[in-house]
Amino acid sequence: MRAIWKGAVSFGLVSISIKLYAATEEKSIRFNQVHAADGGRIRYQRVCSVCGEQVSYDQIAKGYDIGGDEMVVLTDDDFADLPLPTSHAIDVLEFVPADQVDPILYGRTYFLEPDGAAAKPYVLLRDALADSERVAIVKIALRQREQLATLRVREDVLVMHTMLWPDEVRRPEFGFLDEDVTVRPQELSMATSLIDSMTADFDPEEYTDDYREALQKVIDAKVAGREVAHVPEEEPAPANTIDLMAALRASVDRAKTRRGEAPEEKKKPAKKAAAKKAAPRKTAGKKTASATKRKTA
Repeated sequence: MRAIWKGAVSFGLVSISIKLYAATEEKSIRFNQVHAADGGRIRYQRVCSVCGEQVSYDQIAKGYDIGGDEMVVLTDDDFADLPLPTSHAIDVLEFVPADQVDPILYGRTYFLEPDGAAAKPYVLLRDALADSERVAIVKIALRQREQLATLRVREDVLVMHTMLWPDEVRRPEFGFLDEDVTVRPQELSMATSLIDSMTADFDPEEYTDDYREALQKVIDAKVAGREVAHVPEEEPAPANTIDLMAALRASVDRAKTRRGEAPEEKKKPAKKAAAKKAAPRKTAGKKTASATKRKTA
């Protein structure tokens, strides 16, 4: 791995020299745009919409559109005067319980490695964080932008998660939130039973990217010059489920079957069972007075 940032973590009077590494990478298959006829790469040129000339990178500035066909142009000198920390420091602001940080705020993830002789203070902060069961809220200047982030411990390494600012999270404005949607107790009970039947300990190694694997097989087949077999798609379930209870019950049974458990036996309706119990026995004698009254009524 290559370090993308060097600086120090500062909390109180303690400063820990560290290197920052990207902790994740996307494994999706990337494509280039090509001409379908001959496979030639499609190139894009940077052309000015006003003069029509091709522009090099050193002539490109940043522009902010203020509307009405007007643009504010910002140069490197304008950015240099901004109050952005340049000391390459991760400033610890406070320590909070981890469950108080909403996961929707999390962005990218980075590993922190001690730099030089900073191993001891690094381990000290790591162990103190682990013992306190808290995360550190920090500020960092990364890629010419000040960002909020958290520090936590994962597999004996300090990990930093960059965070969105609160005003960068949208509010959901959906119509159904204003409607009076009623859920029956039986439906809630069955849904809870489904969750219980599918509950397990999370192990990310159990899951695979089936789409990427299938796409890689298509690419490998084209390289080898073989014919590609098309796997028929499964028919999707209907969008509107008429009997919610039946769907939930079937889901519970399917989850139990996957676990090797026997599905629940279907119980007969209570009314029919009660009717069988209440059925009168045949007698050779005269009808009872109550039977005569029922017939009269």
